[in-house]
Formats: sequence, structure tokens, C-alpha cells
Amino acid sequence: MNTLETVAESEKLQRIAIDPISRVEGHGKVTLLLDENHHIRQARLHIVEFRGFEKFIQGRPYWELPIVVQRLCGICPVSHHLAAAKAIDQLVGARELTPTAEKIRRLLHLGQTLQSHAVHFFHLASPDFLFDFDDPVAHRNIVGVMADHPEIARQGVLLRKYGQEVIRVIAGKRVHGVATVPGGVNKALTAADRDYLLTDLEQMIQWSQAVIGLMRQAFEQNPGYFIHFATIRSNFLSLVRADGALDLYHGGLRAKNRRGGQVFDHLDYQRYFQVIHEQVKSWTYMKFPFIASLGPDNGWYRVGPLARVNCCDFISTPLAEVERQYFVGLGQGQPIQATLAYHWARMIELLYSAEAIKELLHDPEILGSDLVVRGEMTQEGIGVVEAPRGTLFHHYRINEDGLVEKANLIVSTTNNNQAMNESIRQVAEHYLDGKELTEPLLNQIEVAVRAYDPCLSCATHALGKMPLVVELTDADGSMVDCLVRDADGEIRRE
Repeated sequence: MNTLETVAESEKLQRIAIDPISRVEGHGKVTLLLDENHHIRQARLHIVEFRGFEKFIQGRPYWELPIVVQRLCGICPVSHHLAAAKAIDQLVGARELTPTAEKIRRLLHLGQTLQSHAVHFFHLASPDFLFDFDDPVAHRNIVGVMADHPEIARQGVLLRKYGQEVIRVIAGKRVHGVATVPGGVNKALTAADRDYLLTDLEQMIQWSQAVIGLMRQAFEQNPGYFIHFATIRSNFLSLVRADGALDLYHGGLRAKNRRGGQVFDHLDYQRYFQVIHEQVKSWTYMKFPFIASLGPDNGWYRVGPLARVNCCDFISTPLAEVERQYFVGLGQGQPIQATLAYHWARMIELLYSAEAIKELLHDPEILGSDLVVRGEMTQEGIGVVEAPRGTLFHHYRINEDGLVEKANLIVSTTNNNQAMNESIRQVAEHYLDGKELTEPLLNQIEVAVRAYDPCLSCATHALGKMPLVVELTDADGSMVDCLVRDADGEIRRE
């Protein structure tokens, strides 16, 4: 129990819980502590589910990992599949894939990004832009969007469907398919597959441009709110291509500070553990990464679409680059820090994904048949990709028998953990403090969290012993006994 919680008991602070947070992937809650004058004393994001992948994959053969770890999530399984595959490539000595294998993997990843960005914005976040905060809860959702804005809802459904079709064609299934083998991919793309995926692609590009126009309109209608709501000043981290371009599949790590200065650049992600450390706190299953050279108080950072657009020097596809230039120009030489700008940056990436898919489908090498390379086995592999929600790290160590000895996963939402807590505090202090709390006001907390598109089930694990409550009840339901084990392993009777 921390000091403020002790104070909460002595001063009888009121605890308000938003449980669960709605329209996000996974389960989490926000707690607020208020004094008698409704002033906010504490605001926290709690991740209340536990997964434990890092532990239970120990002892498994390394070749199973790309298949197993994608079960972390049903929204972004391809990202885990590819991050693990890149780590396994190193274990089998495949330092460089064939051009065809890499381009098929890139195509798969772009399909993943397109469908994930579409489902988040259109299905989960669009009500935050299309309806007022005090709109009835029963209407403030995708059903309300379908009723009041059917064409927008339709476009979101079909954009997601297209991305899922890219995944299905390559991996065999829309969710939890298998596309990779150690050192490459398991099947070639046929000319018929390519032609099928080209059929509706121009429409996807047009719709992606249109939704960016929707974001511009939202900004122009209320620029002050857009800029200031839940906004914090943070460092940023992402992969960038060797020439500084946006790259979702491979590159070096670039970190920028809050003013846009370089912290490190083009760092080999095999060395990530030298520059990124993690903290553990007792009140959540999600860890708190930070840039080691800046320390835990100043080194926390943001990842994801906003970080990637802030960190890259340019986007390689023409339409998305035009949108990026307009977007970053609003910062007048400084990084865009507005939390709601995550949605805008996400839609720029949606357009980029559609354009990049078109480029790959027209690349002759995408239809090649040279799919796998192998080399000399090693015992450690690190794979990093830019998942839809941000930079994703998979780090494995195996023994001489090829069994996993150690695993460390730093997922995108974990990287954003401190930032989400800071945004929650900002909203609580500026919009809720001193007011009688209502559902529309509490919804603004959820709007702040949704901007990050958190994938909470991916991000949860514990260090040490899992907290546990065991209750013994008699036949009529009365509690006879209760034992509680805390995160540090201490057991007490309640």
C-alpha cells in the first residue's frame, strides 16, 4: 500500500472507478481519488488481466514461437508473428532474407496495419469525433455511427475487410494464420493472388485519403481542444529506415526528446536492452519502460503512429508524404505532442499502408519462388517491428537443444504505459478537478486512453508472484475465510 492510499483511508478520500474502460482491446480500469471538494488527488490506469506468455513459453522449441505468441492478441497477431519470426531468423543464422520472402512479410504486415488502424478508428474511436461527450451511452458507439453515418461505417468495415484479405491470402486465415518459417515464408504469392488483391485497392486508397480529410475537419472546427486535450510533452521512439523514412517492418531505433532533439539514432535494435530499461509497480500488471540515459522520471516515451510520424524524416509513398508534411507543419519545427493527434497520424499510416501495398503488388519480385535461407545456429535472437500500436520487441534465448530458456516481450502498449497515465492525469486535472463527476465527464478519461489504441491483453504480465485472492464460502454463500497473496508474494488473511 503506497502513501497516498494510506492517506485515502485516513482522510476518507472518495474512490471513483471507470471499470472497464470501453472501446479498447482487453480489460483495464481507471481509478480516481477525490477529496471532499472533488479535487483529484490521484489518477491511475490499472491493467487487471494477466497473461504470462514470457513464462509459459519457456521450455518450448524455438520454431513454435511465431505460432504460439500470436495468440497474445486477436487484433494484432501478425505483429507478434513477425517479431517472433525475425528473432527466430537470427537463431537459425538467416541474417538476410531473400527479396521475395522479405517483401511477402512486408505485404503481410501492411495488411495487418491497415486492418488494425481501420477497426480502431472506425469501430472504436470515431464516436469520439462524430458525437458529443454527453451523447447517450447507448448511441455513442459503432451502432450509433452506423445509424447516423452509414457511409463512414461502411468504409470502415470494407477497409478492415481488405486488410484481412491481404492477411488471409498470405497466411491462410484472417486471424492466427501462419506465414513464416525460420529464415523465410512458407509459400509464394501467385499472380492470381496479386490480381485479386489489386481489385479494390484504388478504392481503399481513396477512402484512406477521405478519412484524413475528416481529421483535418475535426481539427479546424475546434483547434484549441484538439491541441490541448490530454496533451503531454514526451520523448518519442520508433524504427526508421536507413535513409530516415517511415518503416514498419525493419530499421534502426531512433529516439527524440521532447523538443525534437536526437537522443539516439539508427541504433541497432539488437542493442535495445542497453538503452531501454523497465520499472515494475505494484498496482498494475503492465511494466514502465524508459530510456536509460534519461532515467525513469524523464526517460518515459511514446510509441505508435504519432511517434513514427514525428520521428521519421519522410514517408516513401507520395500521397501519405503530402499528408505528413501538412501534419508536422502544424508543429512549427517542434514534435506534435497533442494526444488526439494519434488518430490523425494513424490515418496517415492507413493511407501509407494502402499505397505501399500497391507498390509491393506491382513489384515483380513479390511473385518469386526463392523463399528460405539458413545459416549457422545461434542461441539468442531479437526481433523488432512497428506494430500498429508502436514498437514491439521480442527477445529469446535458447539452449543447445533449441528450447527457450528466457523470453522478454516489450509490447507497444507497455511502451506507452507511462504516457497513458500522464494523459489521464492531465484530463483529470483540467476537466474533472473540482467538479461533480458525471458519466460524460468520466468518458473524457476513456477518450484519452482510446487515443493510444491500447492493446491491454498484449501488454500484461507480472514480475514475481501473481496477486491472488482465494475465498472459501459455505453452502449458503457466506464467506468462511479469505486469503490474499500480494504481488510481492506476501500472504495475509482478510
